[in-house]
Amino acid sequence: MKKIVGLFVIVLVICFAAYKFQASESEDEQDVMAFGDSLTYGKGDKDGEGYVEGLEDELNNPDSEKKVRFWNYGIKGQETDGVIDQLEDNQINTKLDKADTFIVYIGTNDLINSNGGNLKKISDQKINDGKREYIDHLNKILSTLLKKNKKADILVVGLYNPKKDDQRLEKHVHDYNQSVNEVVEEDKRMIFIPTNDLFENKKKKEYFSDKIHPNEKGYQLITNRILESYDFK
Repeated sequence: MKKIVGLFVIVLVICFAAYKFQASESEDEQDVMAFGDSLTYGKGDKDGEGYVEGLEDELNNPDSEKKVRFWNYGIKGQETDGVIDQLEDNQINTKLDKADTFIVYIGTNDLINSNGGNLKKISDQKINDGKREYIDHLNKILSTLLKKNKKADILVVGLYNPKKDDQRLEKHVHDYNQSVNEVVEEDKRMIFIPTNDLFENKKKKEYFSDKIHPNEKGYQLITNRILESYDFK
């Protein structure tokens, strides 16, 4: 009988120690969920990293006290309605309350596709019409994240103009970002992170892999901007 009681006590001690270890591990680790399109996916970076893995590398350096784990849900070619579908997917929806931070970087494809699928000839009317739908979708995305998770901050990354010499496009990108910033200001847990200024006075060949997507140097600019704008505690 004493042996049985002794074994039972040992088992309890082991279970308690395991629980405390797991709790400690959990406290020392953050979960970040990133939603977006090819820019979040990392297209254009020859190493396939993009800004998400750039953040992961920077935040998980050997001197980091708290480790940060990233869940990259970026999909090439995705628009805001695609993110809405992702958030309704049970495999993702049930995890939303576990995140410590969200990153939402979406809208480039919404803008381009509203203009007919390219940026060769700008249609002010089409882009303006598309912006209204885009903002409506973005509101749904952010509302879902706020409702499903009561503690996480939401970093909303702004758009950039890949054709800096096109002033009509520059105006539309500015208008998009202004509307996004107005949405973000509605809740203190949301933070707008601009990117359009990052590529001003930069040689495109040095920072882009194609007409739209940054290369490693371009993504590093976005990574640095996010780290400058938000403290991953």
